[in-house]
Amino acid sequence: MPVKVENVLRVGLLGFGTVGSSFAEVLAASGAQDVRITRIFNRGVERKRSHERAKFVPADAAWTERVEEVLEAEDVDVIVELMGGLDPIEGWLRSALNAGKHVVTANKQLIAYRGASLFELAASKKVQLLYGAAVAGGVPVIPGMSQGLSGDQIKRISGIVNGTCNFILSSMENGADYAEVLKTAQELGYAEANPSADVDGFDARAKLCILSRIALHTEINPDDVPAQTISQVSAIDFAYAKELGCTVRQVSRAQLDGDKVSARVGPMLVPKNSPIAWSHGTQNMVVTSGRFGGDVVFSGHGAGGHPTAVAVMSDVRAVAEDSHAVRLPAKKVEVSGNVVAPYYLRFVVADRPGIVAAIAGALAKFEVNIDSILQHRGFGGDRLPFVVTTEPCNSGTLDKAVAEMAKMDFMLEPPLCLQILVVDDPDTD
Repeated sequence: MPVKVENVLRVGLLGFGTVGSSFAEVLAASGAQDVRITRIFNRGVERKRSHERAKFVPADAAWTERVEEVLEAEDVDVIVELMGGLDPIEGWLRSALNAGKHVVTANKQLIAYRGASLFELAASKKVQLLYGAAVAGGVPVIPGMSQGLSGDQIKRISGIVNGTCNFILSSMENGADYAEVLKTAQELGYAEANPSADVDGFDARAKLCILSRIALHTEINPDDVPAQTISQVSAIDFAYAKELGCTVRQVSRAQLDGDKVSARVGPMLVPKNSPIAWSHGTQNMVVTSGRFGGDVVFSGHGAGGHPTAVAVMSDVRAVAEDSHAVRLPAKKVEVSGNVVAPYYLRFVVADRPGIVAAIAGALAKFEVNIDSILQHRGFGGDRLPFVVTTEPCNSGTLDKAVAEMAKMDFMLEPPLCLQILVVDDPDTD
């Protein structure tokens, strides 16, 4: 157990990157006398210690490349972990909890995959494990759900929880090219050199699982949640979406469906009158739909060091004030990726007679009804894009029809299939 110093919470910081240095800045700007950074772990510590942003760290703080010197230190009461990943981070934080230290983390993969057992360990050691920065940066969606909405019965959560994808898609809505805006996102620090975690939906589905645990009281495995990449969305999709009164956003959505959870992450057509369509740039937006309280919207900036550091600082303050989070029950449930909804199908074909009939036939074979067919003028027959929208159908059934259509010899690229988001009231029975 750390030796306590009365009225001072001593912080051991793991990671002095973008978020770690921003946390140091936010803490310094707060003027707080009851919270102090005493130790910092980072690789290449001399480079970090000489960085301009190290001015926000107390001069007497100890810097180290040995994580044990932070985890085992007597002058550390709370570990603030801002490095990310599962291994070796999980082992480090278990060591901290076993030593009676509180833990504050922004690590969504760790909380999504290992959260349940870590919460049990923290409770057994009578210390806190807080993770308000794991979803939506500085937007207080986690404390808002766990504290402010714990009295309701949440049936569904929907929203945008990856600021990088929102930056890319909202820029494309304004005419930018995918590759061009992805490069810009990387230059601005919104996207990693390998952007897969963001653009392929893995980051968002981890966050969706965390929100499902809090809002729906369900434990779901991120690997069971279907995730669709945004990289196949192109400018023509925004043009067709506009004609349908929609735009395109990466949406994370989970809904109670009997004893299962229906969950999915991917680009979807979002009606312009939905709050989710209003989110631009790096903004995050989460909409909860409750049995008694109806819809509640959380919105704000979800990417970048400062917004995330604000959430970290809020958790540290909660520890300093001995303010305990509400512990909500959660049970393991099966995840269903099959969603009944209308769908948008975009094809690129070498034009010839009979194409529409062939597509209609494939859909009819699986009992999927066509709602509309859209084709813009101005494209050559050698590479013709057009769109079919369907009436509500089961996504699993539609996937079989799409797989069959992808084999047709006039298809120049795989068909793009996007769910059309339908905003309706939660079950109030």
